[in-house]
Amino acid sequence: MELIPRRRLELVSGRSHPELAQQIAAHLGVGLGEANLREFANGEIHCRYDISIRGCDVFIIQTHCGPVNDSLMEQLIMIDAAKRASAKRITAVCPYYGYSRQDRKSTGREPITAKLVADLLSAAGADRVVSVDLHSGQIQGFFDVPFDHLTAAPVLEAYLREHVTRDVVMVAPDAGRVKVAERYSQHLGADLALVHKTRPRGLANAVKARHVVGDVEGRHCVLIDDMIDTAGTICAAAELLHESGAADVWAMATHGVLSDPAMDRLKAAPISRVVVTDTLPVPTDRGLDKLEVLSVAKIIADAVDAVFEDTSVSEIFGGENLA
Repeated sequence: MELIPRRRLELVSGRSHPELAQQIAAHLGVGLGEANLREFANGEIHCRYDISIRGCDVFIIQTHCGPVNDSLMEQLIMIDAAKRASAKRITAVCPYYGYSRQDRKSTGREPITAKLVADLLSAAGADRVVSVDLHSGQIQGFFDVPFDHLTAAPVLEAYLREHVTRDVVMVAPDAGRVKVAERYSQHLGADLALVHKTRPRGLANAVKARHVVGDVEGRHCVLIDDMIDTAGTICAAAELLHESGAADVWAMATHGVLSDPAMDRLKAAPISRVVVTDTLPVPTDRGLDKLEVLSVAKIIADAVDAVFEDTSVSEIFGGENLA
């Protein structure tokens, strides 16, 4: 007797960003499974899948938004529940990877928390991890399981092609983003510039933009970064570009973390448009008219489909999905 295994995809979402999970499910043409997440009186999280997932290819979607520890713990519990329910393969889909900025020791006696999160996901039972625009590419090496790195570049580049008509310069807000800004400039046929910044020793979330490298006078400058958190880096860079004679300044990033006082800073900054994606739930009701949110649901859905079908993820991006 010969048995042909029947493959089944099960898509499940945590509670951090259900809207994105629903859009991903819609692109895939599948329904979202129910994890029946609830909390005990003392705050402990409980999870129980309402149908059998034995032998399923389970994708657990959870972006690590604030409170980041709750989001992360919830995903770990969902992974553990799926493993104990005999799922065939478990993929943790983390559109925004929490603690990604703690990817190395910059001073003594510090943790490398991005590595700790990788260990936690693996220990919980994840067989594969998918994320979008990591803060640094080295995080992929923290995993002993396959890691698929996605990028929001196709979405952001399509937006620029549609809305930018004048002479444009892609600007890296610091040295760490030069490689990313250069890739955008090559794809768009634009020039490249760099803002040199420093951080005062001992001060968190404090940035000083020193000078601009490149020709920006009278031109449309687009600052490109992986995330906007408190907006200190982006706003300091925008101020310097404005002082250097830039005709217009936009800010673009994959992850709109937008922690306080980001909204107030962006309102006051000489930035005419702020564009982020929906890897994180973005508050659109806080009076920032210049803010626009683009969807990465199709990119993630295409990656999920490729993983399920055992086809290439990198081909979705033409091989240019490196961090």
